[in-house]
Formats: sequence, structure tokens, C-alpha cells
Amino acid sequence: MSQVFVVDPDVPTQLLLVQNLRSAGHHVRCCPDAESALVLLDEAVPDMLLSEWDLAGQSGEALVRRLRAGPRTRELPLIMVSARCAEPDKILALESGADDYLTKPFSPRELLARMHAVLRRRAPQPSSDTIQLAGLRLDPGTQRVSAGARQIVLGPVEFRLLNFLMHHPERVHTRSQLLDKVWGRHAVLDERTVDAHVGRLRSALQPSGHQEHIETVRGTGYRFVAWNARARLGWTPAT
Repeated sequence: MSQVFVVDPDVPTQLLLVQNLRSAGHHVRCCPDAESALVLLDEAVPDMLLSEWDLAGQSGEALVRRLRAGPRTRELPLIMVSARCAEPDKILALESGADDYLTKPFSPRELLARMHAVLRRRAPQPSSDTIQLAGLRLDPGTQRVSAGARQIVLGPVEFRLLNFLMHHPERVHTRSQLLDKVWGRHAVLDERTVDAHVGRLRSALQPSGHQEHIETVRGTGYRFVAWNARARLGWTPAT
């Protein structure tokens, strides 16, 4: 379920979008102009923003450029929704940073299809390659992790986190980087969220002894170490 912000001064259009987006399972917030949108975005960054071109004050095109220049909204999935149908307008919107351009009037099915396409392109793409490292075997295709004959049960976030760390062993990743790579750059989460999920991942790995391979780098973040102190002494995980 995604959170969508709609920036459009036309109340009937707002109502139509709210009705269709909520029917599709999305949370929706609306505002009439760029200034109001920026206030909402200061509170939280949504999964998707739909903006009309013709806004009072700052135009939708100017809003897009401003959002693309901001560190928190640089990767925000954004579709321009406008009655302007001339090709130069569409090109300018896309060159300004919009992910797509939808001309009014449009069908709800087309809007949802375009939204889903943009969200798929913007979502973080974990590696799909099976990897074996430090006695662990991780298979993204089957969403399974094992240590020898022992199956390790992980939640979806912990699986993505381990997948990313194992495919980038020995490299230190900050909490902010992990939020970008595992949750996606448009996710608005406290960095302590990373700590909580690392804790859950370690708990799941503890029965096989692999929790020590998730190493905390004080003041920086986390990394997956293929060889820890026990491994160097000839220790092997229980199976």
C-alpha cells in the first residue's frame, strides 16, 4: 500500500483521484499548490507524487525541478498530470525530472498502470544471484537462506538486508546507505529502523552461529564479514 500526494488546484479532479486511488488501496493526501506541497513534503516523503502543471504561484514544472534538486526528494517517483497535451510541454516536463506525463482526461486504469510502472523502476533492485559465503547460502529466487542443512527463516526486510550485505562483503555501509539500498530512496524512516532490523537479522542467524558475520562499525554502520575471529581459529557454524 503506497502513500500518494496529489497536487492539483481543481477540486473535482482531486476528488476523482482520491476515489480511484483509495479504491486501489493507496493512502492519499491532496493540496492545491506547490507551496502547500512543500509543507507536506517537509512532514513526510510519499511513495508517489502526482502534480498538475498549472498551479498558482510556482508552476508544476518548477516544483519538479525543485524536488529533483533536494536530497530528500531527488528520487521521489513523480508523474505530471495535466490538461496540456502539446509535445513541447511533455518534453519539458520529462526533461525537468518527471518520471512520466499523463494527459487529462485519462482512465483510472491508465493512471494506476503508469504509477505501478514508475514505482517498479524506482524500487531498489536486489541482486537475483544465489550466493554462498561464510557457510551461508542465500537464494533470492526461492527466498531461502540456509546454513548447511539448517534452514534460516527471515522476514522480507531481513532477507533483503542480508542479500545486500552478502553481495557486498567487507564493505562498510552507513545506515543512510542501507535505507537507500534496501528500503528505497523515497522511504522516510528513522535510521534506527536499520538498527532494529539488523537486530532481528542477527537473532535469526544466531542458531547457526552466523550472527557474528554482521559486524557493527562504530560510528558508521554495518558490514558482512566473511572471516571473523572465530573463523580464523578454525570455528565452523553448527548445522
